[in-house]
Amino acid sequence: MLIGVVGWIVLGIIAGFIASKVASLRGDDPKMGISLAAAGGFIGGWLYSLFSGSAVTAFNPRSLMFAALAAVVVLVGFHAWRWKAAN
Repeated sequence: MLIGVVGWIVLGIIAGFIASKVASLRGDDPKMGISLAAAGGFIGGWLYSLFSGSAVTAFNPRSLMFAALAAVVVLVGFHAWRWKAAN
Protein backbone atom coordinates (compact mmCIF):
# COMPACT_ATOMS: atom_id res chain seq x y z
CA MET A 1 0.00 0.00 0.00
CA LEU A 2 2.70 2.49 0.95
CA ILE A 3 4.59 1.89 -2.29
CA GLY A 4 1.46 2.69 -4.31
CA VAL A 5 0.94 5.96 -2.44
CA VAL A 6 4.61 6.85 -2.84
CA GLY A 7 4.26 6.05 -6.55
CA TRP A 8 1.40 8.54 -6.88
CA ILE A 9 3.44 11.24 -5.16
CA VAL A 10 6.57 10.50 -7.21
CA LEU A 11 4.58 10.68 -10.45
CA GLY A 12 3.16 14.00 -9.32
CA ILE A 13 6.65 15.29 -8.56
CA ILE A 14 7.90 14.17 -11.97
CA ALA A 15 4.91 15.80 -13.70
CA GLY A 16 5.49 18.99 -11.72
CA PHE A 17 9.19 19.05 -12.57
CA ILE A 18 8.52 18.58 -16.27
CA ALA A 19 5.80 21.22 -16.21
CA SER A 20 8.11 23.66 -14.43
CA LYS A 21 10.61 23.24 -17.27
CA VAL A 22 8.04 23.46 -20.07
CA ALA A 23 5.50 26.00 -18.81
CA SER A 24 6.08 29.67 -18.20
CA LEU A 25 5.80 30.06 -14.44
CA ARG A 26 5.53 33.88 -14.57
CA GLY A 27 7.82 34.39 -11.60
CA ASP A 28 6.36 31.57 -9.50
CA ASP A 29 8.65 29.38 -7.48
CA PRO A 30 9.06 26.01 -9.28
CA LYS A 31 8.82 24.26 -5.91
CA MET A 32 5.24 25.45 -5.60
CA GLY A 33 4.29 23.86 -8.94
CA ILE A 34 6.05 20.64 -8.05
CA SER A 35 4.31 20.55 -4.66
CA LEU A 36 0.91 21.17 -6.23
CA ALA A 37 1.52 18.42 -8.77
CA ALA A 38 2.58 15.99 -6.02
CA ALA A 39 -0.61 16.80 -4.11
CA GLY A 40 -2.63 16.38 -7.32
CA GLY A 41 -1.01 13.01 -7.96
CA PHE A 42 -1.80 11.83 -4.45
CA ILE A 43 -5.40 12.99 -4.61
CA GLY A 44 -5.86 11.55 -8.12
CA GLY A 45 -4.53 8.15 -7.10
CA TRP A 46 -6.66 8.16 -3.97
CA LEU A 47 -9.78 9.07 -5.96
CA TYR A 48 -9.07 6.31 -8.46
CA SER A 49 -8.80 3.76 -5.65
CA LEU A 50 -11.96 5.11 -4.04
CA PHE A 51 -14.10 5.01 -7.19
CA SER A 52 -12.67 1.88 -8.80
CA GLY A 53 -12.82 -0.18 -5.63
CA SER A 54 -9.35 -1.57 -6.29
CA ALA A 55 -6.98 -1.74 -3.38
CA VAL A 56 -3.75 0.21 -3.33
CA THR A 57 -1.07 -2.20 -4.43
CA ALA A 58 2.63 -1.91 -5.02
CA PHE A 59 2.12 -1.48 -8.76
CA ASN A 60 -1.22 -0.62 -10.27
CA PRO A 61 -0.64 0.95 -13.69
CA ARG A 62 -4.14 2.40 -13.96
CA SER A 63 -3.96 4.20 -10.63
CA LEU A 64 -0.51 5.52 -11.51
CA MET A 65 -1.75 6.84 -14.86
CA PHE A 66 -4.74 8.46 -13.16
CA ALA A 67 -2.45 10.04 -10.58
CA ALA A 68 -0.22 11.47 -13.31
CA LEU A 69 -3.25 12.78 -15.18
CA ALA A 70 -4.60 14.40 -12.03
CA ALA A 71 -1.24 16.04 -11.38
CA VAL A 72 -1.27 17.55 -14.87
CA VAL A 73 -4.88 18.72 -14.43
CA VAL A 74 -3.99 20.43 -11.15
CA LEU A 75 -1.03 22.18 -12.77
CA VAL A 76 -3.03 23.32 -15.79
CA GLY A 77 -5.81 24.55 -13.52
CA PHE A 78 -3.39 26.41 -11.29
CA HIS A 79 -1.63 28.10 -14.19
CA ALA A 80 -4.97 29.01 -15.79
CA TRP A 81 -6.11 30.52 -12.51
CA ARG A 82 -2.83 32.47 -12.15
CA TRP A 83 -3.09 33.70 -15.75
CA LYS A 84 -6.69 34.79 -15.21
CA ALA A 85 -5.76 36.59 -11.97
CA ALA A 86 -2.86 38.39 -13.69
CA ASN A 87 -4.97 39.65 -16.59
